[in-house]
Amino acid sequence: MTTLVFGHKSPDTDSTGSPILWAWYLNEVKGIEAKPVLLGEPNTEAAFMLTRWGLDKPAIISDLDEGQPCVVVDTNNPAELPAGINGADVLEIIDHHKLTGGLETKTPITITIRPLACTATIMIDMIGNDYNKIPDPVKGAALTCILSDTLEFRSPTTTDHDREVAEKLASDLGISIPDYAAEMFAAKSDVSSFSDAELIRMDSKEYAVSGTKFRVSVLETTAPATVLDRKASLMDSMTQVAKEDGVDQVLLFVIDILNEEATLLVPNDLVKTVAEKSFGAHPEGDMVVLPGIMSRKKQIIPHLAV
Repeated sequence: MTTLVFGHKSPDTDSTGSPILWAWYLNEVKGIEAKPVLLGEPNTEAAFMLTRWGLDKPAIISDLDEGQPCVVVDTNNPAELPAGINGADVLEIIDHHKLTGGLETKTPITITIRPLACTATIMIDMIGNDYNKIPDPVKGAALTCILSDTLEFRSPTTTDHDREVAEKLASDLGISIPDYAAEMFAAKSDVSSFSDAELIRMDSKEYAVSGTKFRVSVLETTAPATVLDRKASLMDSMTQVAKEDGVDQVLLFVIDILNEEATLLVPNDLVKTVAEKSFGAHPEGDMVVLPGIMSRKKQIIPHLAV
């Protein structure tokens, strides 16, 4: 049976590109029949990556059959995976997030979790001496993943090794990192065709704090005004999204990539309390700017308090 390789729901660039990279490795190097799949529509930056490098868009799946062999990448959190994940045959996990717990496997498996900014960086290391076999489009996907997850090395999650791997990929591809990253971020910033609910769910993870369930959403952009101009309708939609998704509150952070800051929308007293207790901020209106906040993984989720 074909092994499916996938990342988390609401797939970002890393959860779109890394399954492509690892499925290539399994097929072409390890001789294991595998294919990348997605758990939802890719975001605009991920869609740009597929087009830019001439890669086929992976099929979208909603659940897994009992016993389906699979490799999970860019997450180890059951809340971000199909409902049937514990009935599937998880063969391997490759990730760069903290260990969450809750996944069950049928046998002992290989788990690789490393403190790097991007899953693709870990995979390039694991591919090792077979690196030179990687075709350029797949190298392009890996480069895009790393530049996305590091925000072109601006994110505090960036390590020297992420930068080193990205620079090696860019050199092999004849790519200027600043020019290519500008193309990527322009694609990411074009959200005009998305509804408010789609924007809220586009790059979003569920997280509980002291019994309060949050959907923590980020929108990374070089043009924050285009998102903040929709502030009123976004805040209205946050209530409906929370209800539909079974969480108590949506937290929406608009990340300004160039100015290296986040704007948190503050629709009610709960979010105001979160801003105060988590970030020492004191909102006076319906949004608050958080200087230096760029990373959900390192700077937002670990500090959330209610």
